[in-house]
Formats: sequence, C-alpha cells, structure tokens
Amino acid sequence: MKKIASLSLLALCLAAVPAFAQTDLYDNGPINGTTDGWTINFGFIVSDSFTLGAASQVSGVSFGAWLFPGDILQSAEVSITSSEFGGTTFFDGNVNFSQSGCSENQYGYDVCTITGSFAPVNLNAGSYWLNLQNAVVNTGDPVYWDENGGPSSASQNSVGTIPSESFTILGGTTSTTGTTGTGTTPEPSSIMLFGSGVLGLAGVLRRKLF
Repeated sequence: MKKIASLSLLALCLAAVPAFAQTDLYDNGPINGTTDGWTINFGFIVSDSFTLGAASQVSGVSFGAWLFPGDILQSAEVSITSSEFGGTTFFDGNVNFSQSGCSENQYGYDVCTITGSFAPVNLNAGSYWLNLQNAVVNTGDPVYWDENGGPSSASQNSVGTIPSESFTILGGTTSTTGTTGTGTTPEPSSIMLFGSGVLGLAGVLRRKLF
C-alpha cells in the first residue's frame, strides 16, 4: 500500500508540472486591418525579419490575416530561416491554426488573429526571418497577411521589398545555447496538389490587395 501511495503521489506531482509557457519573444506591432494584405498561398511567399534578444525556444506564431467572409484558415507552411526566403533553415513545417477576434473591415474582408503552435525550436540570440506560404482555407480562397508597417524588414517573392506585416513570435527564453534549430522537414501541403491549376487565376489572386 505504501508503494502504491508513493506512485500515486508521484503521478500527481507530474500532472501538476505546468506545460511550456508561451510568451511574446518578438512583437512586430498590432494588426492594422485597414491598409493592405499580402497573399500567402498560390505560390506567393511573404518573409518578415525578427530579432531575439536572448537564446530562446520558439514554439508558435500569431499573425493578422485578411479572409473572405466565412473562410477558415486551417494551416500554412511556416519556416524560420537565416535570410529572406532561405539560407539556413531552422524550422520548416505545416502548422495548424486557430482564428479568433474576427471583424469586418471597410473592404468586406474578415480580419482575424491567427495562432499556431509547433514543437519548440532552439534559437540563439540574433536575427531571423519568418516565412509564410501555402496557406489552406476551407474554401480554397486566397489568404492575405495583414500589413502593418512595423519595425520588421519584409519581402514578397514576386515583388521584392514591401512594408512589414503584423505578427508575434511565441515561446520562451532559455539558458541553453549551442546547436540552433531542428532542421524539420516540411510537410507537403494539400494546396500544392492543385497549385499549378489555380495559378492561372491572376485576376483574383493579385499579389497584393490594393
């Protein structure tokens, strides 16, 4: 009985250990929702820089998205690299998202907060790039990353330098340094299966909204 009681106490202690707490490691400013947005599917990629002031475990991202009314952003390919669109890849994977706080803007789009988590990636203090592409919605519509003109540098793969977007890098600081990143292999997104067919919809899939 004493052994059983000890094991039960151990189980309770383990259950009480909190999960990895996410904090804001980098914030590029609030969602604007009124100026512009940049396509992050149908072959378009948007890349924004961010800086970590200390060694950190990055485990999620939150950003603003413009969606057609009723659309639900299900996932997107998220990568963290040493330069815009490439260089050394520290993380690359298909991330599932939840959306909240949606409101209609003056152009008739739903502007929503999009949040997703992934396995923690160890990154040393320094500058990196967040890349979003291959976004998937329930209807197959375009998805636009909200432009807010924050302090980040930003680029879009078809036009070059653009004003930066609204996003927050989530995770926690750590005293561990050394090997950086996980080298995660990207998961194929279902949008890639029909990407070549929809790229012809140039009239609908403008590289930017306005």
